[in-house]
Amino acid sequence: MAKLLLGITKSILNKNPVMIKRVHILEDDEDIRYIIGVLLKDEGYELQLSSSFTELKSKLKDSLPDLFILDVMIPDGDGTDICSDLKGDPFTKHIPIIVMSANDQNKQKSLDAGANDYISKPFDIDYIVKRINSQLTK
Repeated sequence: MAKLLLGITKSILNKNPVMIKRVHILEDDEDIRYIIGVLLKDEGYELQLSSSFTELKSKLKDSLPDLFILDVMIPDGDGTDICSDLKGDPFTKHIPIIVMSANDQNKQKSLDAGANDYISKPFDIDYIVKRINSQLTK
């Protein structure tokens, strides 16, 4: 009986909303934002979505995510520059960042800017979920 209660208690604790991880996606392509959003909601993540750097900055005033996913090419900035800025800020430097780009020439530039991981577009759905989970369990 004690083992059963311990198992139930662990199950309840594992579903505690305090433990839900928040992911901020900066992606100007609405379709890609939608796809990643659906995937991450299915995985139990809370989402913050931005289509521009201006929108991202505004949303950071409310709350910080547990992970950033940044596209390189956005209308009002460069994802690698934003990555560098986030890694240089004392409030966000500890937050893992995954940079995405359709141009693999951006991979080294992203890693040099402090990105924790890099994903090429187009991406495999299972692969991106694994990369996100990997960054959030470190």
